[in-house]
Amino acid sequence: MLNPAGPAKILRGILLLARGKAAGIAAFGNTTEALTAAIAPLIAFPLVGSVINGVNGAPLPAIIGFLSRLCAVLAVSAAIYEFARLTKRESLWIRTATALNWSFWIVVPLLGIAGLLGAIMVSAGMALPTAENVLIGLMAGYLLWFGWFTIRAGLQLSIPQAIILVTIAAALIILLTIAPDVLTLAMQGQLPGV
Repeated sequence: MLNPAGPAKILRGILLLARGKAAGIAAFGNTTEALTAAIAPLIAFPLVGSVINGVNGAPLPAIIGFLSRLCAVLAVSAAIYEFARLTKRESLWIRTATALNWSFWIVVPLLGIAGLLGAIMVSAGMALPTAENVLIGLMAGYLLWFGWFTIRAGLQLSIPQAIILVTIAAALIILLTIAPDVLTLAMQGQLPGV
C-alpha cells in the first residue's frame, strides 16, 4: 500500500498543522512507505515538467531543473534525519519528514486565496506590483512559519532548535533549486549583465 496513512487522514493532518494544532502530526505515517508516498509527487511533478522542457528543445535546463528539485527534496529529509539524530529524536524523523513533504501542498489553496486577496486589493486601489509583493511576503512568511511549526511539532523541538532546522531546510531549498536555475541561465547567456 503506497499511502499507509490514507488521503483523508493526511489532509486532516495538513489542515490541523496549518492552523497551529500540533496534534496534526499524528495523522502522518512513521514508516519508510509513508515517507516514500510523500516524496513521490514532489519528484513526479518536476520530472514531468523536465520531460516536457527536454522534448521542447531545452534538455540541459530540464535535466538540471529536475536534478536540483530531486536533490532539494532529499536533502531536506536528510537534514531532518541528521537533526533528529543529533538531538536524540531518531524515532520521530520519518513522521516529521513525511508531514513536511505532504505539507508542501498547502501552497495550492494558498495561491487561490492569494489570487482572491490580490483581486480585492487591486480593486480597492492598490497597485498590482504592490499587491503582489505584499501577498508574496505574506505567503513566504506563512510558509516559513508552517514549516517551522511542522518541524517543531514533529521532532518535539524547542523554539530555537526548530528555527535552526527550518533555516537549514530553507537554505537547502534555495541553494539546490534557485542556484542551479541561475547557473543554467548564466551558461545560456540569459542573465542581465552576463
